[in-house]
Amino acid sequence: MILLTHLLFGALIGQQIHIFWIAIILSFFGHYFLDFFPHIEYPIENITKNQWQKSFPDFLKVAIDFLLGIFVIFSLSNNSFIVYACSFFAILPDGLSLLSRFCPNNKLLKNHDYFHHKKIHILKDKKISVFWRFLTQIIVVIIAIFLLKY
Repeated sequence: MILLTHLLFGALIGQQIHIFWIAIILSFFGHYFLDFFPHIEYPIENITKNQWQKSFPDFLKVAIDFLLGIFVIFSLSNNSFIVYACSFFAILPDGLSLLSRFCPNNKLLKNHDYFHHKKIHILKDKKISVFWRFLTQIIVVIIAIFLLKY
């Protein structure tokens, strides 16, 4: 899923769950929950293939996605520390996967990357229409935006 979806889901958990550590844990594992559903991701092949000289457009996509998520959270949430902390932990699994590209010999990061992409993204290679892949993210974003406002 795109970062926006994970960020908003984490922010929603942070705004609704007032016990800090429970909210953090739910946000972190919520990432895997969302990634289990069929979804679409923008391509970041240059990062995936470690072609760092060509990766600026990929990092730009990620940065725009991240900044859009932060802007929406800032605009709609109560802007408490827990909201932003949960947003961070909701995208942390993707950050760990990116970090594994920089540290290919780190066994913990390598195992996480395998788990994240081979065990959680199990529907990635299934023939599911783009419509359903978009719809899952749109539903999460709409619900999160609605609930963050209230």
